[in-house]
Amino acid sequence: MKKLVNNELLLDCADEMLKEGHSVTIRVAGYSMRPILEHRRDDVTLVKPDPDALSLYDVVLFKFNGRYVMHRIVAIDGDKLTLRGDGNIQGKEWCTRADVVGIADYFDRKGRRIDCKTKWFRLYGRIWNALLPIRRWLLLIYRAKRKLIP
Repeated sequence: MKKLVNNELLLDCADEMLKEGHSVTIRVAGYSMRPILEHRRDDVTLVKPDPDALSLYDVVLFKFNGRYVMHRIVAIDGDKLTLRGDGNIQGKEWCTRADVVGIADYFDRKGRRIDCKTKWFRLYGRIWNALLPIRRWLLLIYRAKRKLIP
């Protein structure tokens, strides 16, 4: 039996568990990480981050304006991180390394496990970030394809 839980309550609990060193698996809610993650279909397993080891293209859960957000790190300037969702064509968030509560260890996507620590996953993040100027068109094609193929 599946049960829907208030997202902020769930993520507050996940935050506490991550601080204690546990891994946490949550179902993705939202569209900002399309096409790599799909709303209410994919799961992400998070682990406690090492703030000093965060690097470009990591997917992290962080606190932003009192809310939890999961996006990709697209720039690092000392302690300051710039983040953007893969499904976003504009807009960014900023936080400090201390604001990161979890880092994606792996995704379960359509029954397939995607390890977020591999060089291929990092390459995907780098290429997707470089495609920002044409991301609008790529996402339009992706959404059209999803409507045609349920």
